[in-house]
Amino acid sequence: MIIDNKDIQRVKQISKNNFMKRFVQNQRKYKEEGLFVGIRNVWLLKPLKFIVIDCQGLIIVQSRFYLINIKIMKSLILIALIAVAFTARVQERNMAKVQADLAKSTYGKALLHLVELHSMAGGPVQELIDAIEELINDLEEELETLEFNFQVRTNEHNALVVSLEQDIQDAVIDVNNTQDTLDNLLYPRRDQIQSKIDTVIGYQEENRKNYDEAVLVREQEHEAFEAQVAELNDATASVDDALALLSSLTNPSLLQIKRFQNTLKNIENKLRSRSRMAPMIKALISLASNQNFSNQDVLKSIVDALNDFRNAVVDQINDLTAQEAQDVADHEAYLEQLDSEFAEFGRQIDRATVDLTATNEKIDSMVEFRDQRAADQKQYTAELELENNTYAEETDIYTNTKNEFTRELGVSEQALALVKSVDFSNIQV
Repeated sequence: MIIDNKDIQRVKQISKNNFMKRFVQNQRKYKEEGLFVGIRNVWLLKPLKFIVIDCQGLIIVQSRFYLINIKIMKSLILIALIAVAFTARVQERNMAKVQADLAKSTYGKALLHLVELHSMAGGPVQELIDAIEELINDLEEELETLEFNFQVRTNEHNALVVSLEQDIQDAVIDVNNTQDTLDNLLYPRRDQIQSKIDTVIGYQEENRKNYDEAVLVREQEHEAFEAQVAELNDATASVDDALALLSSLTNPSLLQIKRFQNTLKNIENKLRSRSRMAPMIKALISLASNQNFSNQDVLKSIVDALNDFRNAVVDQINDLTAQEAQDVADHEAYLEQLDSEFAEFGRQIDRATVDLTATNEKIDSMVEFRDQRAADQKQYTAELELENNTYAEETDIYTNTKNEFTRELGVSEQALALVKSVDFSNIQV
């Protein structure tokens, strides 16, 4: 059969689809290819291809009819045109909705402007389709790049967080261990060493005190010794005077007797504190007081007594001298011992001072290390907080950017569907 002009105009009014336009305009070409063979009142012996357009796109359906009467063929064409008209109206409503959705965003409006300008310029539809598809591909690539970069950043963030948290934990451990060492080891050791130094210094001071006291006592003892020896020497001299006086007495006068008695009293006064000599002195004084020295036996007894007394005094001087020598030796040995102890105390103080200096240096080093690690902990904590805040901001930027890309991608896909629709020549923004 041959499609007449009335049918062609009706198809044009029902749908302005570019493909249908080309289909109608190229009917002669289709006829030449054998798609349509129309001779009035004869049977259709060739296959028939016709177009059905729905809201999802263009679908070409091929049906084969054999030995169909021309009246039946006209009925079929009429049914097909009605279906095309109904589908076109549905598509027009869908296209209007898509256009309204696109107009809601700035990016969609820009695409609508592009479609409108392209329609006004009369450019090939395929160029616009290719441009939008290229834009969609670019958006998809940018979205993939965005997600890849964000995943890389997330991995870096997680690694950095783990590293910083480990650094913070290590710093806390170092601070605690260092403080524990200071509190339980170094500070007690320093106090112990300082206490030892103070104790040994006290020993030194006590040593010097004993030394000075020993020197003072020795001086006092020596002075007492010298005074005692001098007293005994005076007594010896007095005895010698008494013996000389007695030897000159033959018929002594009262004056000589009195002089002798005074000499004995002087001896008694000088040796009054010596209890060992006191009885002898008293006996001599008593004897001298009761005798007039005319009796030679009595005189001899007095001389013997004086000699015994002198000998006793000399023995006492010798004993005192020997004791003084021993006291001097003991004193010098004691002072030497005190000096040796003092020197040992000094060496102990020196060794303790060296230990104290080393301990203080160790304490200073540990305190400096503790403070540095505490500062590191504070710095790591600040870096971790900054990293978390920065990552949170970057996550917000990533989320917003991804949402924007997703919206633009959706809008672009809607625009592509719009461009591929039946007609977009009447699009206005």
